[in-house]
Amino acid sequence: METLISAFLADIVGRAISGLVQKCQEQRSGEDDLQRLHQLLLRISAVVEEAEGRCVSNRGMIRQVSMMREQMIRGYYLLDSSKCTEKKNYDDEVSRSSFAQSEFNPAKRFRRLSSNTYIESMVIGRDNSKELKRVILVLKNMVADMKEIAIFLMSCPRMYRQPYGSYLFVDKCMFGRQIEREQAISFLLQAEPNGNLGVLPITGPGLIGKSTFVEHVCDDERVRNYFSLILFYRKKDLKDESATTFIDNCVIKHQIIASDEERSLDVIELLGDVDEGAWNRLVHTFKRFKTHGSKIIITSRSEKVVRFRTMEAIKLNYLSKEAYWYFFKMLVFGSTDPEDHPPKLTSIAMELALEMRGSFIFAHVAAALLRANPSARFWCRVLRHAREHMRKNTLPFGECPDNKSRYVCCIAETRPGTEDSKLFRIHHSYQKGPAANGEVPRMDLLSGMDLVSGTWSAVPQGKFEVLCWRSLIPPYLSYVCACEFVEHKNTRA
Repeated sequence: METLISAFLADIVGRAISGLVQKCQEQRSGEDDLQRLHQLLLRISAVVEEAEGRCVSNRGMIRQVSMMREQMIRGYYLLDSSKCTEKKNYDDEVSRSSFAQSEFNPAKRFRRLSSNTYIESMVIGRDNSKELKRVILVLKNMVADMKEIAIFLMSCPRMYRQPYGSYLFVDKCMFGRQIEREQAISFLLQAEPNGNLGVLPITGPGLIGKSTFVEHVCDDERVRNYFSLILFYRKKDLKDESATTFIDNCVIKHQIIASDEERSLDVIELLGDVDEGAWNRLVHTFKRFKTHGSKIIITSRSEKVVRFRTMEAIKLNYLSKEAYWYFFKMLVFGSTDPEDHPPKLTSIAMELALEMRGSFIFAHVAAALLRANPSARFWCRVLRHAREHMRKNTLPFGECPDNKSRYVCCIAETRPGTEDSKLFRIHHSYQKGPAANGEVPRMDLLSGMDLVSGTWSAVPQGKFEVLCWRSLIPPYLSYVCACEFVEHKNTRA
């Protein structure tokens, strides 16, 4: 009997030691992989940033750089996720960290879902390890081919007009649309067969950046040198529009008076669908009076405009979760290097990025809030309110309803012993271009950050307007909401 007990104990001890050794080896291997990934990302990011600062017109090179950029963003996302996971696991073990006690700690939520946390965390760890090794292998292959890419980039002229690819200026440049931008420019510069009038539709959901995208395309020097006239038309639709009224309602964005080539580019930005009769009349007139080489860009939320294309339409989608996190991280921390970010704050910011559903406006407002108060407790409160906002204002399939009232709750802490909070109803929102024709821009509007943070001198009465965000890049749109204060008693989950 004693022999059996001794053998049983020896087997248990042996397995425990074996498991401990294996865990230490896996941990050491994981740390080496993370270090290797970090080194590869530094090399890749240097080349990508250099490429985005040069005027690259070769399509094959554009695709290569875009692939490098995509894998770089994927690598940084994985690196940040791994760092956050390590921090969460440590907090969960010691169970003394304030963040570990938060109901928003993913480690805690995961623990509630399963009684066998150790086994499931081992499975997740192995999956992350496999993904990490796959990304490292891809990046290593890219680094091996980087010498030829670097030599090619040296022959491309620099773009001095704006700081592409620099995280210090991420709010002053268009993010994540390089491939689509070059596709649009390529269409504009190529000749149409048989003298046809070229039409490029650009579609995508609201607030995805269609106007910003078109402005950046038309602001390119190659496009401005090719077209002597660039006109912008922004209306709800083309109904009852004739050739004469169309021209009257256009804004001249670019014009070369003395030009040998009278090519024109008409940009038509619509909120809704296009009446086919009005479109056919307009195009018929264009074909009579427009010179060979003239083009049309038409943008809309409706997919139906694709039927007017003469080439493949461009559809602008939401950024991937990895790309959106990369963008949001630069806004919040001002750096892409995970070593510069506190793991606890990074973890909260990553969860917040997932809640914002790829919204650029939410990203800018949330980043301003987080930068103003780098406290884990405050960031958790922002995360809690973001989740509550999405729960109340999104449809079952995850989209925000258009043209319907939404509710925003102030995140300011209430006084001890009180449960009152300030709730605002957003009736509708609209976009407004920069002031023109001597118009003085309004400076008295409450900002979105002031509304959410509760930093106002007096509670606004009745309906009032809030400047959610003002873009710092063309077309410099301001996003304004009409709001109203609603009496509310806070109900805490």
